[in-house]
Amino acid sequence: MNDPTPAWAYERAELRPPDPRWAVRGRAERERLTGILAPWLVDGVEHVGSTAVPGLAAKPIVDLMASVTDLDTAMGPLTADGWHHVPPELDRRPWRRFYVKPDTAGLRREAHLHLLPAGHPRWHDQLAFRDALRDDAALARRYEALKRRLSDRHGDDREAYTEAKAEFVANALAAIVTRREAPARGD
Repeated sequence: MNDPTPAWAYERAELRPPDPRWAVRGRAERERLTGILAPWLVDGVEHVGSTAVPGLAAKPIVDLMASVTDLDTAMGPLTADGWHHVPPELDRRPWRRFYVKPDTAGLRREAHLHLLPAGHPRWHDQLAFRDALRDDAALARRYEALKRRLSDRHGDDREAYTEAKAEFVANALAAIVTRREAPARGD
């Protein structure tokens, strides 16, 4: 019996040292996706995730996020460009559409695409977290240390790895909101 699940679906979550090529790949994919998604694009395409944070160890997978008017109409053009759609029942996040772009051998993930409906709160949260990691070296180091522990513990279970990071991300976002709402000194 043949397993129809692609090899990249079983790829272990392993961190790699920071690589400046991730930013280059991120820009190239953003430009490519901006053209493909142009008819549906609202807030653009953003390079997010750890590969978007200079100096941060990461899984060598460029994460991109796009805000669109319709989650499902871009499937054909994305598939034609080499993206593989992960059905919502497998992704378990019905509020988005998730795509994986594997390498030419089909063994490893090169990029992820998170399509979000325009106005979804996840858009702003994802950008806020990315920017906080870029702006706060101590936060980025704590996040990297957590990811290293989780990669050792949950490397063979990507969902568990992702879920185990959720509390850290939520706390970082709450701190961002608290700082924004704090009155300026002297008020």
